[in-house]
Amino acid sequence: MNKDVIKKRIKAIRRELNKKKINCFIATKPANVTYTTGFMGDDSWAAITKGNVYLLTDSRYTEQAQSECPYCTIIERSKSLAELVSKLVKKLKSVRTVTVEKTTSLADFEELKKHVKARLRSVANVIETVRSIKDNTEIKTIEAAASIAAQALKQILRHIKPGVTENELAGMLDFQIRKLGATNSFETIVAFGPNASRPHHQPSGKKLKQKDTVLIDFGAKYKGYCSDITRCFAVGGPTTFYKKVYDVVEQTQAVAIKMIKAGVKMKCVDTAAREVIDKSDLPVYGHGTGHGLGLEIHESPFLRVESKGRLKAGEVITIEPGIYIPGRLGVRIEDDVLVTQTGYRILTRRCPHSPLLLSRKG
Repeated sequence: MNKDVIKKRIKAIRRELNKKKINCFIATKPANVTYTTGFMGDDSWAAITKGNVYLLTDSRYTEQAQSECPYCTIIERSKSLAELVSKLVKKLKSVRTVTVEKTTSLADFEELKKHVKARLRSVANVIETVRSIKDNTEIKTIEAAASIAAQALKQILRHIKPGVTENELAGMLDFQIRKLGATNSFETIVAFGPNASRPHHQPSGKKLKQKDTVLIDFGAKYKGYCSDITRCFAVGGPTTFYKKVYDVVEQTQAVAIKMIKAGVKMKCVDTAAREVIDKSDLPVYGHGTGHGLGLEIHESPFLRVESKGRLKAGEVITIEPGIYIPGRLGVRIEDDVLVTQTGYRILTRRCPHSPLLLSRKG
């Protein structure tokens, strides 16, 4: 990780800590540890004070940590992370209060209470607030992850034919993502026909029929950053009803994306999308219209009915409206979009985007 990038992040995080009068902060969420230190391993915490940043890890990761985060102090533990925090706080004689992330597990919080003699409290969204605005390096990495995902999908299109199972197709896509130097952002969703009415369907042994539909929700994770894409196809050509549903979802997504711009209320984007589907007399989706993504597949901001706040330049969000009719079909179209000061930029534009694609391929 570039030293200047890390220094800039730490400076921004400390600004947030100063606002809350926090002088010793423990990051336990893996994505926040990575963001703060550059460390890509697991089972480690980061401690941020006014004068230093510490990576608390163990011997399994020491060599990796020395390579990935030479700009912070690495402390190797022999016992629990909570005990290591206690030992560190004793050395930092000026620390009277230790603040941990609200997402810290109850078990970890209780162990910290047991070992740390200083006052212990928790706070939410300190690092997440900083993380939501991506720098140029992060944007380029997310775009690279999106490009890998698109290439992987193109590689498996010829295998989408009668007889293939959902599990097989998901496995093929996962393999291509690996082959291209990335990993999965999340467990790939492949749903044939009526199975697509379940937004988080788990691939099964169901075989693709001669005239069937396919929903694929997938993403590549590259250098720690995620992409998230959903595409739908019709094998043997779409029915009139499927084409109608697809067109409405496509129009809905277009309306939402055109609204994206720094300063726009998030709930307004969500409302505008839902209105398009509502006017078509088709069922409106129950999930959010979109979410932020980066080091995590779901992170701030979230575009929902109850969302508060406005979009900010530098945020990367998904726009993913859908129509789900149990027992019949499901259609969702999802793209990753960068919010700019004057509008937006679609980072997943190169990914195959037509339900007729397979019919044209023959």
